[in-house]
Amino acid sequence: MLSEKQQRMVALFEKHVGAELAGDLDTTMATMCDDPHLNHVPTMAGGVGQAGVRAFYRDHLVGKFFPPDVKMAGVSRTVGEDRVVEELFITFTHTTVIDWLLPGVAPTGKPVEMAVAVVVGFRDDKISHEHIYWDQAGVLVQIGLLDPKGLPVTGAESARKVVDPKLPARVF
Repeated sequence: MLSEKQQRMVALFEKHVGAELAGDLDTTMATMCDDPHLNHVPTMAGGVGQAGVRAFYRDHLVGKFFPPDVKMAGVSRTVGEDRVVEELFITFTHTTVIDWLLPGVAPTGKPVEMAVAVVVGFRDDKISHEHIYWDQAGVLVQIGLLDPKGLPVTGAESARKVVDPKLPARVF
């Protein structure tokens, strides 16, 4: 059972994500502390401080999150004393520019399936940071920018195995 503090953290995170998806920049930023940071780890996209995070959200994320056919499904959520870790399975067709995920890459029209882990830190009942992780090589394979032949990488299969762990493991 979650403590009252943990319940507040989860509610604040859900409000934050809801505001991002709704295109509400002011509400998104109101969920964050005075000196937040945001790091999309594979691409290093994000921001530091209120001004940096606000600019990133305004120009690259809030209301521009994903193409119209995006589907997100929660896989797991872990709630600690000052962190929430959310694991997601996300699918979409790469029909729009997504510069935080694929900077400098024009839409390819290809389907993408990805597992994403979001580590959200809290301080004084506000979000202090988000660290967002995904398999960038797997995404690049799916959109045709990386040939997996001879490399220890896969495409959508790695994301699918997060949702269905009974899928066969890769044999080397």
